[in-house]
Amino acid sequence: MLERRVVVVVYAGALALDITGPIEVLDTANRLLAPSATPYRIDFVSADAPLVRMSSGVIVEASPLEAGQGPIDTLLVPGGWSLRDALRDRALVSWIGRAATRSRRVASVCGGSFLLAEAGLLDGRRATTHWAYSEEMACRYPDVTVDAEPIFVWDGPFVTSAGVSTGIDMALALVEADHGAALALETARFLVLFLKRHGGQSQFSTVLDAQLADHPPIRAAQEWILKNLHTRLSVAEIARRANMSLRNFARVFRREVGMTPGQYVERTRIARARELLETTELTIGQIAHRCGFAAPETFFRSFGRTLGLTPKEYRHRFQLLSPSGLIERHHETDRSPV
Repeated sequence: MLERRVVVVVYAGALALDITGPIEVLDTANRLLAPSATPYRIDFVSADAPLVRMSSGVIVEASPLEAGQGPIDTLLVPGGWSLRDALRDRALVSWIGRAATRSRRVASVCGGSFLLAEAGLLDGRRATTHWAYSEEMACRYPDVTVDAEPIFVWDGPFVTSAGVSTGIDMALALVEADHGAALALETARFLVLFLKRHGGQSQFSTVLDAQLADHPPIRAAQEWILKNLHTRLSVAEIARRANMSLRNFARVFRREVGMTPGQYVERTRIARARELLETTELTIGQIAHRCGFAAPETFFRSFGRTLGLTPKEYRHRFQLLSPSGLIERHHETDRSPV
């Protein structure tokens, strides 16, 4: 194989980032590939060729759909604000269905999964889409098992991602499948991505969960939690720090943050543990202790329930790499305050 042919389906009103995010990942991977490795070749095809305007006004130059004939390594289908119009374009939907039969794998970003489902490609399979449209997708395509939780889902040759930026995570997973974890992590690092996220991570990510509330007492409680993760952190103590009754604190906290205080504490502990697994050489036991887990076994259960990986598996996949491919770690010692 001289190259991996990636055919991107473009249509008027598509989201530019649904297209540019994944292809920038693939292009960056090309630039970091070893000379003997197989690079990606990216082709754009569209029924609206040659110049196709995205929803943001960005113009993409594409070839007619007929140029997408022949074997395809990866067929990529984006979403967009004009998705309803695209779904009514029977010629486009039929072309996607036929092209999928010539493709080693088929990937979609955000609402692109609707186009795959409309073509009948996802019947009997598990798929995801943007959380805001998951119920509509489930109702419209009852033969598809729609999972609104993960950022991307891989079922056989079909990979569907949740929305916009998750197309980048999906593309990194494709690079990992083709060229190994080291290149995928090096690509993520080169693009200055915060983290190469595992597909099982929730769309409602810990980054979003960590946003501080606007309500001053709850915000103060969150800030105190972040500074005291190594301690027991009972809800009663957190409520006292917020100068609120336990019952009122629990009610207001859930309203402001979208989860119970206990759930927030657990997710914050996991977020800190991920950071330490990615950037330090601390042992699993030391990390569990520093993040406030009573015992390593408790840490293992909580981590696996949240991310679907063991701490060791997570460290193996996501420990940060430099552009040279060498692991960089902060040689941090266990300076736990307790």
